[in-house]
Amino acid sequence: MKRAKTINPARAMAAGFIGLIITGSLLLSLPAARVTGELNYIDALFTAASAVCVTGLVVVDTGSFYSLFGQIIIMVLIFFGALGFMTMTTLIFIFLGRRITLRRSLIIKEILGQESIGRISQLVLNVFLMTLFFVLVGTILLSVRYAPQLGLQQGFFVALFHAVSAFGNAGFDLLGGYNSLNLNPVDYLVNGTILVLFTVGGLGFTVIMELVDRLQFRQRLSLHSHLVLFSSATLLLGGTLMILALEYNNPETLGGFSFLNKVFTAFFSAATPRTAGFSVLRTELMNHSTLLVIMALMFIGASPTSTGGGVKTTTVGVVFITLVNLIKGRREPVVYYRRFPLYQIMRAVSIITAAIILVFITTLLLTIFEDRDFIALLFESISAFGTVGLSTGITPQLSNPSKLVIIFTMLSGRIGPLSLLIALAWRNEEDVLLRYPEENIMIG
Repeated sequence: MKRAKTINPARAMAAGFIGLIITGSLLLSLPAARVTGELNYIDALFTAASAVCVTGLVVVDTGSFYSLFGQIIIMVLIFFGALGFMTMTTLIFIFLGRRITLRRSLIIKEILGQESIGRISQLVLNVFLMTLFFVLVGTILLSVRYAPQLGLQQGFFVALFHAVSAFGNAGFDLLGGYNSLNLNPVDYLVNGTILVLFTVGGLGFTVIMELVDRLQFRQRLSLHSHLVLFSSATLLLGGTLMILALEYNNPETLGGFSFLNKVFTAFFSAATPRTAGFSVLRTELMNHSTLLVIMALMFIGASPTSTGGGVKTTTVGVVFITLVNLIKGRREPVVYYRRFPLYQIMRAVSIITAAIILVFITTLLLTIFEDRDFIALLFESISAFGTVGLSTGITPQLSNPSKLVIIFTMLSGRIGPLSLLIALAWRNEEDVLLRYPEENIMIG
């Protein structure tokens, strides 16, 4: 019991992701994984890391460079990366009838944000079934478009690949030419299906299951779900209005669309920075003011226990609520007639601080290795950290040192910068129990 309780879930999670990335890079290095041409190991490692970390940044075109075998490997890596290595191995144990150890249950509890280890097996199974449901529905809807165009077999595979990529918030596509969804920005069937998939995937498994219980049993939503839904809706609405206003007359983006199409593409462009990575507009053609809005959305990202990255909506929500309560003169943060503990405020501030430091270091290193526009490099850094996958088009031209920097940033963003530091740190459990004298410090 003592050994099980003192395990480091962050370290186990990091080890699982690193193992997946290395395995995937070796498989993608095989000649059978590509149609033609050569692929150096750094590029294979980059692709595997981008897939496992559900980012979507690519150095070679997924649709034309990789063979069917390579595309299947990428799809499997996305699926494992979206659900998490520990969740998938636990699921395999369940199917094989193996006993779930206390050690594994404690790790899964931390990863899925549960308060106890009760019914962990059922929780993991529910997460898998939920993912399978949305992927299958998405595949059927996308097949309606792709099957007539590409044939039944190829069309079904393209639909399945995009459904997995969308629900996993990965952003990989097979449409070729690094185009993502830009060639058909107002295809409501395809783009609407992908939009719903990555929006639901970004809410988090916990929130989705609570919403299902709410519909079935009329149970009250938790404070966490209230905060996730409110912050997500606020970011989507605010982001849509800002992008619509900033790009409304830009002839390279929204300028040539009807009003309804402008609203749809603006909404999609506001939703996709929440770590989805699909695009219906050319990012490099947007105004700098719009890029700044998108970078803010990428930095915030999706919600906890979701398939997305970023600092998370609730993290920013906790800090914002604390700020509002401090301005009002309250000694404790209160929202929805509930208060949350000091430890969560410390954690939220620490996550944002660690994320800012990580983005700063990544951007600094990129400016050293690359002679490119600063905005493009900063955008690439935040996209990698937020596991978003949006780019101004510089990813394939990055040097090998820059690719290694981006790989580390993607991994840090997927695990979480604070979790990565905890995984690397040596922790003395006895220090946690000590309580030292209090003394004030002048702030501000």
